[in-house]
Amino acid sequence: MFSPFERMVALRYLRARRQEGFISVIAGFSLLGIALGVATLIIVMAVMNGFRQELLTRILGLNGHLDVTAAAGGPIVDHEPVIARLLTRPGVIAATPTVEGQALLSVRGAASGAVVRGLDPAHFRTRPVLSDSIKWGDAGLFDEDRVAIGERMATRLGLRVGDRITLIAPRGKITAFGTVPRMRSYPIAAIFDVGMYEYDNNFIFMPLKAAQLFFDQKVGVSSIEVFVEDPLDINHARLDILPAVAGLGRITDWQQSNASFFNALQVERNVMFLILTLIILVAAFNIISSLIMLVKDKGRDIAILRTMGATKGMVQRIFFLSGASIGVTGTLTGLVLGVLFCENIEAVRQFLQTLTGTNLFAAEIYFLSTIPAEMEWTEVAQVVAMALTLSFGATVYPSWRAATLDPVEALRYE
Repeated sequence: MFSPFERMVALRYLRARRQEGFISVIAGFSLLGIALGVATLIIVMAVMNGFRQELLTRILGLNGHLDVTAAAGGPIVDHEPVIARLLTRPGVIAATPTVEGQALLSVRGAASGAVVRGLDPAHFRTRPVLSDSIKWGDAGLFDEDRVAIGERMATRLGLRVGDRITLIAPRGKITAFGTVPRMRSYPIAAIFDVGMYEYDNNFIFMPLKAAQLFFDQKVGVSSIEVFVEDPLDINHARLDILPAVAGLGRITDWQQSNASFFNALQVERNVMFLILTLIILVAAFNIISSLIMLVKDKGRDIAILRTMGATKGMVQRIFFLSGASIGVTGTLTGLVLGVLFCENIEAVRQFLQTLTGTNLFAAEIYFLSTIPAEMEWTEVAQVVAMALTLSFGATVYPSWRAATLDPVEALRYE
């Protein structure tokens, strides 16, 4: 496509002499701008994808893909036949009863609110997000009246495995002398760290029977968590299980429960993509500026080349190659920087935290304890293609002006 002569001349124009140093500086800043734009766009898109994937994995691992609750808002009294019908529906892999409510946690005079969730011990041990995140204790001890708490709650209250916590139910027990608070003490069987601040700091998992007794729901459960094979196709799964609970309860899927959260992530992701694309666009305009100045400065050279037999197409390809070289080099540099940064993003964060002495990624703000980054190569390819398209497009007008330069007018006053 490009002859050796065209490549040689384009390369010489990129290596500017001292009197053309300003043009070279502009070209250098163009290359740097494209590299930083591509790298930043790749990093931000990877972090956004990582956030969504990590939150989705943890939320769907800790909560059911669909929740079945009583239509009247109370407990589901006869839940076992409902679970049996749910398990016969296509795509359903598990259906677990749960009892959930808020309670007041009291430890050595300190009190705080907590969310208590009752699960069958067998389901607790077979749920990977919980069983694989046990840091202290043993999931096998989670039975009878033992509970599991999050690491941040344990750190905040100074608790260890074997310590006892006191829970006070929101509804007291009515006696002849008035309402008496319902409270009970539970030993800690395990301390988990699922990587989400909300769960690690506020949730207490309790065996299902103990939770029914504590919340005075001996004859029912709060909801039934349903897990399906493809949680991303949740609308189809919802229609599949609807006959099993028709008239007995209402169904809430994970998209409805977390709609505002994931919509905010998607909007932020799109806005960041548009904003960071402007960095590449500005760098492309710098390529236009540097090439226009180069054409203006090389007017005599262009005229001499034309008089020696160079065609308009050759001149156009020379300047196109000069500008495209800046765009291609900047794009490839940005691609390498972006991929390396994404692969080592947590090490970079730890280094910057050590260097600055500040917490750059507070778990209580960002929900996760580590920065997730997941590159989708189709998106990376789109970023690279967009950067190359803008870079090539920026060379069209200056190279066309160079090709249409009249040799007679260029040499008239030389």
